[in-house]
Parts: sequence; structure tokens; C-alpha cells
Amino acid sequence: MSDTEPAILAEHLAKRYRAVRAVVDVSLRVDVGETVGVLGTNGAGKTTTVEMIAGLRVPDEGRVRVLGLDPRTDRARLRQVLGVQLQHAHLHHALRVSELVDLYRSFYPDPRSAAELLDLVDLAGQRRTVFDKLSGGQQQRLSIALALAGRPRVAILDELTTGLDPKARRRMWSTVEQLRAEGVTVLLVSHAMEEVERLCDRVVVLDGGRVLALDTPAGLVARSGTATLDDAFVALTGKDLEETR
Repeated sequence: MSDTEPAILAEHLAKRYRAVRAVVDVSLRVDVGETVGVLGTNGAGKTTTVEMIAGLRVPDEGRVRVLGLDPRTDRARLRQVLGVQLQHAHLHHALRVSELVDLYRSFYPDPRSAAELLDLVDLAGQRRTVFDKLSGGQQQRLSIALALAGRPRVAILDELTTGLDPKARRRMWSTVEQLRAEGVTVLLVSHAMEEVERLCDRVVVLDGGRVLALDTPAGLVARSGTATLDDAFVALTGKDLEETR
């Protein structure tokens, strides 16, 4: 573990929605330049956890720092260094792809070029298409481009490749690998074991709003005494991740 300030530090996070305890006690450290995967079945607390880290939800308990910034009190500064792509894009349905890209680029002093962003997600051919006319997978890819518009130092990607065909999925993997090469810290929520094994330095397994394990993909397999990451997940949680998608 590095002695320098981490890119992401979450300590004892908890969040309740009325009678439901979505997150009970989650602590996580992600060092600068790491790509860390977040695995868990539906209802494990993954999205609530990353939304608290991103400052989109206020934890009932615990604290978060992203590059030393408090998401609640340093919101303006955090927006300049953090890119967030959530699973369900909520964008203006009547704007064209190029208009949305230009809008998001305008939020930052040194954004990526529109051409680079569209090339990253293979949407150059749809630049004049209205958002509402894009397929679900194309909308997902556009939300990724918008999350990267400001050259973030930390990126939170929630179900990066859900709904994408195999070609688009591989393209998104290449995009994450490019971010890693640029030194960007990535927190990646995923159901796809192949994706996690290829892209992630470490993996945190959540279940019932708690951290069950945090290790490298190979380390999780070794400590569970199984042959694959899928089997390691089942051994840790007693649940099949694929059956909950």
C-alpha cells in the first residue's frame, strides 16, 4: 500500500433508505493510477457506494475523500478532476451528439477535443444524431465520452459495457486501458468477470452493503481455492453473479 495520498479514500460508509440498509460499512482505498473493480450482485451496495464517493449521495455515516477533496464541501473543485459515468444516462433527449459533447466540453478549461472524445467511443458517425435516436448502447458510450470530456484524474465507471455488443465492449476496454496509460485512476463497477480480470489491478467484493474481500483478481482466486474468478465470487458470496444480472 502506498504511503502517498490515495486517489480515493472511503471510510466506514453507511447509507439507509427508510428500512433498507443499502450500505452498512464500506471502507476502500484506491491509489493513484490504479484501476479497481467493484463486484457484487444486484442490491450488494455497489451503485450507492460509488454515488457516495462521487458526491451524488450523502452518506449517513463515514467519510469520503477524492484526491483529498470532500465531495460535499469541495464540489466545484471535484468536478474538475472527477469524471462519472452512471449506468443509466439522463441527458437532454433533443440535443444532437455533437451538441452534448460541446456542452460538456464547455465546463472545463482544457477539455479533450470533440473529435478525440467521439473517436474514443466510436461515435464519430453519429455526431449529428439526436440523443433520443441513439440505441441504448450508443447512449451508454456517449455518457462515457462526456465523463471523460474534462480529462479527469479519477473516473468512476458504472457498468461500463452493459448493453454493448462484443465489438463495442472491446473498444471500451481499450479506452480504459488508454486511461490507465495516461495515469487516470479508475473505479469500475462491473458484472463481467472477463472485463474485471483484463482491466483491474484489484477487486473489491461487496455483499449486503459490506466489503467481503479486496485483492487482486489472481489473489481472490488463490485465497478461495478455486480455478476462476467466477468460482471465487461464488465461494465468497454463495451467489452466482451472472444469475443476478
